Amino acid sequence: MNLNEIIFFTGFLVVIFVFLFIDLKIAGRDSHVISFKEAILWTLIWVFLSLSFFFLIYFFGHLIHGINDKAGLLPLVDRYEHSINISNPALSYTQALTIYQHNLGLEYFTGYLIEYSLSVDNVFIMILIFTAFGIQPRYYHRILFWGILGAVIMRFIFIFLSATLIQRFEWILYLFGAFLVFTGVQMFIERNKEKKVKTEDHPMVKFSSRFFKVKSDYKGSKFFLKEHRQLWITPLFIVLLVIEFTDLIFAVDSVPAIFAVTKDPYIVFFSNIFAILGLRSLFFVVSNVMQKFHYLKEGLSVLLTFIGVKMLVAHWVNIPTSYSLLVVIGILAVAIFASVLFPKQKTAGLH
Repeated sequence: MNLNEIIFFTGFLVVIFVFLFIDLKIAGRDSHVISFKEAILWTLIWVFLSLSFFFLIYFFGHLIHGINDKAGLLPLVDRYEHSINISNPALSYTQALTIYQHNLGLEYFTGYLIEYSLSVDNVFIMILIFTAFGIQPRYYHRILFWGILGAVIMRFIFIFLSATLIQRFEWILYLFGAFLVFTGVQMFIERNKEKKVKTEDHPMVKFSSRFFKVKSDYKGSKFFLKEHRQLWITPLFIVLLVIEFTDLIFAVDSVPAIFAVTKDPYIVFFSNIFAILGLRSLFFVVSNVMQKFHYLKEGLSVLLTFIGVKMLVAHWVNIPTSYSLLVVIGILAVAIFASVLFPKQKTAGLH
C-alpha cells in the first residue's frame, strides 16, 4: 500500500463503521422484529450508498491509488489487467484517466451486483440456521449485525491474500474458474433439494462445546455470561459463530467470482463490503418474498457458471467489463421475470 491507498482505504473504513454505528443505534436500538417496511427502507439506504460510491469511483477513481500522470496510470492498468487500452500516445492524460475511471466504476458495480445477487443464496442458508436453532425473530438483527462486522474483517484478509497469490501465481485464477463452474453446475443440479441444518453435527457447535463453557438455554440477547468467576457463552453466540462460518464458506464462492471482473483488490473489497453491508436488510426482505422468486436459484447457478467460464478463457478471450455487466443483469432479469410469469404452483394440502 502506498500513502494514497492507505488514506483512501482508512477513510472508507471510517465511513463504513460510522454507518454501521448509526444502523446499530437506530435499527438495533432494542430487540425487535424488523418489519418488511423497515427492511425495505434500510435496503434502499444501503443501495443508495453503494450507488453513491459507484459515482465516486466513476468520476474520482484516481484517488484510490493516487494517480497523478499517465506514466503512473499505464503500469496500474497492466498490473491489474483492466480490459481497456490507453497506451495510444495520442490520448492525453485526461482522456486516458476518464477511460480508466469509467471502467473502474463499471468493475465495481458489476462486482457489487454479482456479490449482492449471490447473497440471496446466503440468506436462504441463514434463514435455515435461525429456524434450526430456534432463534426468536427479534434477535435476528443483533446476530446479523455482529456477523457482518466479523465478515468485513474476514473479507479483508481473504481478498488481499487472494490478490497477493494471484499476482504471484496467475494460474490460481484457473482453479477459481473451475471451482465456480463446478459450484454453478452443482447448484443447478441440487436446486430443488431441501436443505437442512443439523445443529448438533455442525462443526462450530462441536468446536464451541469442546473449548468453551456453554449455557444450555438462551439468555435474552446476551452472547456472554459471567457466573461464579467463570465466563460462559450462550447459544446465541454459537449461532453467531455458525453465521460467521457460513459466510466464510460463502466467500470461497463469491470472492473469486469478483476477481473474474477485476483483479484490483481494492475494487473487489469495496464491492464486496457494500454488498454484505446490505445483506442484513436484504435478509428481512428476502425472508418475506423468497417464495416469489423461485427461479433465482437457477439464475445464480448460470451466473456462477458464466463467471467461471470467463475466468477460464480470460487468457484467450477478453470480455469487456460492460459486456460482463450486461450478461449479469440479463441473467438476473430473466430469472426474476420467469418467476413472475410462471409462479410456483402451491401444493394442495391434505384435508
